This record gives sequence, C-alpha cells and structure tokens, in this order.
Amino acid sequence: MRYSPESLIAFVEAAELGSFSAAARKLSKSQSTVSIAIANLEADIGCPLFDRNGRQPVLTDAGRQVLHHVEAILAASERLDALAMRLEQQVEPLLSVVMTDIYSVLFYGETAARFGDKFPDTELRCGPGEDADVIHMIQQGQAQLGILAAQQTYPADVAIARLPQNAAFRLYVSGSHPLASIAQPDSADLERERQLCLKTYAPGVHRASGQTWSAPDYLTLLEFAELGFGWAELPAAMVERFGRTLVELRIAGYPRGVDIDVAWSRRNPLGPAGQWLLEQILAG
Repeated sequence: MRYSPESLIAFVEAAELGSFSAAARKLSKSQSTVSIAIANLEADIGCPLFDRNGRQPVLTDAGRQVLHHVEAILAASERLDALAMRLEQQVEPLLSVVMTDIYSVLFYGETAARFGDKFPDTELRCGPGEDADVIHMIQQGQAQLGILAAQQTYPADVAIARLPQNAAFRLYVSGSHPLASIAQPDSADLERERQLCLKTYAPGVHRASGQTWSAPDYLTLLEFAELGFGWAELPAAMVERFGRTLVELRIAGYPRGVDIDVAWSRRNPLGPAGQWLLEQILAG
C-alpha cells in the first residue's frame, strides 16, 4: 500500500507536538487538512492512531508502533532524495553551515580545506549559532547544515546524527575575579556572583537564575569572563585557544562532557556538496 507523504509527515508532527492544531501551524496548513491527512492514514492502516477522547490527542498503543515505522520511512525517503541528488550531480552553488563555538575550532582546518578542494565552485558560508538558533535556521532554510550541542528533543522535520567527538565544559573566571582566589568554590560561592550564560534568540531552555548576563554565543561569554563580568561555563578547547587569561574553577561535577550533533532539514534534501560535508563531519 502507498501511504501519502503528507499523511506521514502530519502524523509525525502531531505525535511530537501533541496537538493537531500545533502540527497545522508548523506545516502552514489548516487544522482540517492535518486532521483529514491523519484520518486517511488511520483508514489505510486500519486502526486509530490517536485517542481523541481528551483535550489533546494521545497516541494509542498502535500509534506508538506505527510512529517508529513512519519515522523510518521518512528517513529512508530522505536518504533516497540525497542519493538522487548526488546521481544527478546538481552541485549547489552555496552551502550554508551554522555551528556552535564548541565545534568551530575543529572545523576550521582540514575539513574546510578538503571541502574547498572538492567543491571549488561552491561558496561555503559559515556562521556561529547555538542550540535553538541552529534549529531555527535549519527550519527556515537559512542554513543547510547545523552543528550544535546535543539537545534533548528535536522537531520532526529536523534530522540529526551524533558526532564521534564530544566537548569538555569547565567553569572559568578572570584571574582578577573574587572567585579566582577561592581554592575550591561551591555552589553557594557561585550564587553570590554573576553568571554569564548562553541564551539564544530563538525560544529555548535556559536554566540560569539569579544575577545573570547572557549572550547567544560562547565567544562573547568568554570575552565577558575575561573582562571580569562574572563566571561562565565554557568549552575547554575554546578557552585553550582564545581565553589565555582565564582561570578554571575547581568545582564538583566538572569537567562536564557534552555530545555534539549535526542537523539538517528533512524537507530540503542536501545537495552533493552538503552530503559530502555531512559524511566528512560524521567521519570525524
């Protein structure tokens, strides 16, 4: 049986967002269109996928089983689109990549050099971005690839893969900051001082409380820390390269390991240059 791609996508979005209306907004369609698409899929499969008795639709046991297979179908379709693009050799004139400061120190070297040799006529546009900002740019088509600290969840229209590398995060302050004179500071010591924390432009999860300053990227936080404005959790590799005047705070729980993901859009298949770069990034 052939299942409608629109029905499959509507089902996955509704399952993730927990709402037909939210799925409709995400897909820029009417709620009735999404409801009909899901109803058609239920008719094709032969059983209800959502329990509609409550205020919000909830996946049935069958729905949870179907979701796993539908996600696999969409992933396979995406891989087929990528293969077709490579076979046609329609190399894109521009490849936009947005990446976390965690990874940029690894990317701007051999990987970028190999890309330039492989695709001399493709403009490689690189820019900084973190967390929700990276996901937003992928969804809006402003970037074809995004590299970011691993998130707990991702939208259904964003595909991700885990990189072989991870990053170590440590706490840092300026050598002139009061915390630098404490041999083993604790959480109470940190709470008395200003925290410099990451906060994206796009809505995301920001857990910092109390006295804080924020920035959308780690390099700005590093600059703030070097100027003595407060303490910050920063990628150790970036501090080793750019933060020579910073002092590490020895505190329980650090260093903290952070996984790194690469993300791309399920709706807009990567071209040959993007697919090649994705493979290089995943190869480490």
